[in-house]
Amino acid sequence: MAKQLDYHTIREIFARFQEADPEPKGELDHVNVYTLVVAVALSAQATDAGVNKATKDLFKIADTPQKMLGLGEEGLIEHIKTIGLFRQKAKNVIKLSRILVEDYDGIVPNSRAALQSLPGVGRKTANVVLNMWWRYPAQAVDTHIFRVGNRSGICPGKDVETVERAIEDNIPVDFQLHAHHWLILHGRYHCKARKPLCGTCLIRDLCKFEEKNL
Repeated sequence: MAKQLDYHTIREIFARFQEADPEPKGELDHVNVYTLVVAVALSAQATDAGVNKATKDLFKIADTPQKMLGLGEEGLIEHIKTIGLFRQKAKNVIKLSRILVEDYDGIVPNSRAALQSLPGVGRKTANVVLNMWWRYPAQAVDTHIFRVGNRSGICPGKDVETVERAIEDNIPVDFQLHAHHWLILHGRYHCKARKPLCGTCLIRDLCKFEEKNL
């Protein structure tokens, strides 16, 4: 775990991220906030590309909680059976859809606590939805962010909660809205787990990673 970087270094890092990609986007396809919740819930232990392939036709026929309930668990399984843990995920999607219909008039709530009360929706999923749909600066820490944060010193921590707090406490507020997307994309395409592309890294001169591949 690298030592926490100072304010000026972090500002420079995120200024570079912003210059390279001013409006970073999440890579899960969705058509509304409900389908975003479903897509993020399905993405646990699965790739975004795999989820997008499975939901391409699904969201054409089930883009509301009511329509998803009409499709039913077995009908949903037929669409998502290429995704890991598809049976449990199908149960959760049907359960959360029923709760949305019965308790929220079919409308996705926009508090973290209410979102986390839905089956299959944890803190990370709730933070993704709050950030991507309502543009709230919530920080969804996944394996990519955890790796980048600890290697670089941007937001080190022994667990995801500590890393999330390090992002909130140390990254300047003008970068907070897009911070988790910049970090995810950097981890996914540059600061990879096995072979990080340090030689072409945008922040290689600022990063504290001691095992750089130059």
